[in-house]
Amino acid sequence: MIEAVVFDMDGVLIQSEEVWDAVRERYVRERGGRYDDEVQRAMMGMSSTEWSQFLHDEAGVPDEPTAINDEVVSRMLAAYEAGLPLLPGAIEAVQRAAAVGRLALASSSNRELIDAVLRVAGIDDCFAATVSSEEVARGKPAPDVYLEAARRLGVEPARCVAVEDSHAGIRSAKAAGMRVVAIPNREYPPDEEALAAADVAIDSLDALTPELLAG
Repeated sequence: MIEAVVFDMDGVLIQSEEVWDAVRERYVRERGGRYDDEVQRAMMGMSSTEWSQFLHDEAGVPDEPTAINDEVVSRMLAAYEAGLPLLPGAIEAVQRAAAVGRLALASSSNRELIDAVLRVAGIDDCFAATVSSEEVARGKPAPDVYLEAARRLGVEPARCVAVEDSHAGIRSAKAAGMRVVAIPNREYPPDEEALAAADVAIDSLDALTPELLAG
């Protein structure tokens, strides 16, 4: 029996991958680093600690990882305050999911970004727990962020259903032992192997009904 719903944020509730991509690309190029499809895809699902180190070590950004993280997050916050890219039906989907059980959020975004998105969207009081992957040992596709979300909820992972859009996120939730509903990201679609691992795939948040979440 499903007792809780754990949402990803980027690509599920907000169309933010493009914002992340644009912000990091501009910053990396300003600092003389390399930014291409390989770099972009490698960072998907990484925690802030991981991607800032990756940009320093692999993409040639000369700044220290802490400074890289701080600057990118500052630019992301400014972008969200200027206009939050909520996906159509995001607020309604969260409200519907509350009929299934307690809600949590397990995101690769920084704590500051999670709090800002939920506050600006007006849905911060819907979630009993929120977890940033910077608060656990490993980012997605490791299961750490989903396991921590279940722990904070006080619900066994097997009694949770996760809502994900990416290859790293789907693998993370499945590795945690959760049921997974995939809403494939159209711009950055999950690979076929990851998508096949999801328990069900739907086209949009409009199809995320309590009946589907409950399995």
